[in-house]
Parts: sequence; structure tokens; C-alpha cells
Amino acid sequence: MSRATTFAVQVQFGDCDPAGIVFFPNFSRWMDAASLHFFVQCGVPPWRELVKTTGIIGTPLLEIHTRFLQPATYGETLEVHTDIEEWRRKVFIQRHRVMRNETLLCEGRETRAFCIRDAEGRLRSIPVPDDIRTLCA
Repeated sequence: MSRATTFAVQVQFGDCDPAGIVFFPNFSRWMDAASLHFFVQCGVPPWRELVKTTGIIGTPLLEIHTRFLQPATYGETLEVHTDIEEWRRKVFIQRHRVMRNETLLCEGRETRAFCIRDAEGRLRSIPVPDDIRTLCA
């Protein structure tokens, strides 16, 4: 089990399509922002600091599954509730639930990996660091 965090989103007019409904890629953008917010709220240093101390450049997205249930529009305040659904050896599944008050609008699951750059500059996944996993528990 992991901690859960909440990331607030103010929906702007520009987030919507001509019908006034949030354009679907914006949910992915907000979930991505909520992913970093989760780690920072758990006490993990920002990626720009971790790269200096551990070489970890962040948690690139490997796979995403999104389910849309209700629309949203500009002027609304949404909350993205984020937790880690499953830790594996080299990847983790992060769950995001986008809520408007008590109404679930969208649910997303992301598979991510902690990565470093190897000697040639290519990204390489590493085992989930124990210290980070502990902070997020």
C-alpha cells in the first residue's frame, strides 16, 4: 500500500474543446503533473536534485490506460487523487482518480520506471530504490 496525495486543477477555458468539454489529452497532462506531485509530497527530492545525487532523471511513462466516465468544463476545480497501486522490481503502477467533488470523472493507470542515463547517454531503468519506496509507503 502507498500514500495517497491530492493535486488540485483549475480547469481553464483553453483546456476545453469548442463544445466546452475538457479536451481528453489534458487529463493525461494533469495526471503527469500529479505523478511528480505525489513523489514531492512523499518527501522525494525533485528530479533535478536526484539526478545530481543518484543519477535518477525521473520516472518516464511506459504505458497508460485511461477510462473516461464524466465530462468536465471550464471554471470547475478538479482533484487528482494519486497513489501507487503496485510496486514491482523495476516498474510501478501509479493510479490517478480525477474527481469533481465526489464524482469520479476519469481514472488512469500509468506504468513507470525509475531511470538513469548510462555512459553512452541512453536511458536505462533501474530497480525501484528502496529509500523512495519507503518514503511513499
